[in-house]
Amino acid sequence: MLERAQEIAERLVAWRRDFHMHPELGFEETRTAGRVAQTLEDLGYQVRTGVGKTGVVADRGQGAPVIAIRADMDALPIQEGNDVEYASQVPGVMHACGHDVHTAIGLGVATLLSKEAYPGTIRFLFQPAEEVADDEGISGAPRMIEDGAMEGVDAVFGLHVDVETDVGDVVVAAGPVSAGVDTLFATITGRGGHGAIPHKALDPIYLSAHVVMALYGIASRRLNPFEPAVISFGSIHGGQAGNVIPEEVQLSATIRYMEPEVQRAIHTEIERALNIAQALGGGYSYEIEIGYPPMYNDARISRLLAEVGDDLLGAGHNQPGEKHLGAEDFGFFSKIAPGAMFMLGCRLPGDQRRAHHPLFDVDERCMPIGAAILAEAALRLLRNEEQD
Repeated sequence: MLERAQEIAERLVAWRRDFHMHPELGFEETRTAGRVAQTLEDLGYQVRTGVGKTGVVADRGQGAPVIAIRADMDALPIQEGNDVEYASQVPGVMHACGHDVHTAIGLGVATLLSKEAYPGTIRFLFQPAEEVADDEGISGAPRMIEDGAMEGVDAVFGLHVDVETDVGDVVVAAGPVSAGVDTLFATITGRGGHGAIPHKALDPIYLSAHVVMALYGIASRRLNPFEPAVISFGSIHGGQAGNVIPEEVQLSATIRYMEPEVQRAIHTEIERALNIAQALGGGYSYEIEIGYPPMYNDARISRLLAEVGDDLLGAGHNQPGEKHLGAEDFGFFSKIAPGAMFMLGCRLPGDQRRAHHPLFDVDERCMPIGAAILAEAALRLLRNEEQD
């Protein structure tokens, strides 16, 4: 399978560079979805468009089992800084997280599997809006699920490029592999006034300082230290002039956790921390926007991916990877059917790019590897399921 994937490497690169040059933000992926749908139709797949607003679902085969392969398509609101021939042609938008690579690999897997006979059904989920949510706070995966994308699915695969891992290596691990994420929006209210007479005002910046320290203390002093969790503030806004005490301060923070009970505990502690503002004479209001759930890699699916990686790449190419509390809405899919996502090494030789950065880029030699692993794993699972 790896040899066959290497034979279509030029096609993978061409697809990836086309998507990279024409990036589209979440729920705006009309050009990308159109090109994906046309390619899949040309390969003989049954294609549905407009799934989850701008997603594409494609099936080949018949009946059970149904094995799904997911690829996300959206870009980020970042101005590209790379001086390459395939740089983004859309001002202020670029593929800075590798979703162009994922989409190209998905089409590569579809190409490889279009030449195979197998029992059951292969389903491709080309997903919009992994990076963002719509006006109701819902991202692409649950929107696709609402439109029936996961109906009848028995297992689901995914991958993500990893700029910290060399080409030819992968990271496959069972269990919790990415965090659940919620977002806190809070307003601390006081009473405005002149900075020279603070005793006649009620300074919400002063109140917010106490609240922020209490919120930062939740992870270190209110939770079990063996349970991963973090609260990080990304914005604090209050006032317009250095000598004017404002009426209020707006705060926003990201909340990360791995277990549902930790999420519940954090929500409880947030209310207690905000009460400090009230104890000091001010007020507060807040909202917690529930985001992605934690993502768990199914043990059986993870083991299969690891075995395929060993067979295709040789033993010793599954790296341990670095644990972090990043979030990924693939977890919505893997809550419905057993699933796993693996990390695909894409580090450029002698370089270190970061995701969500204007200079993000990948070593394109990773793409045939990702396509081969996904295609081979799906085939083995389909054929083993029939035997079982």
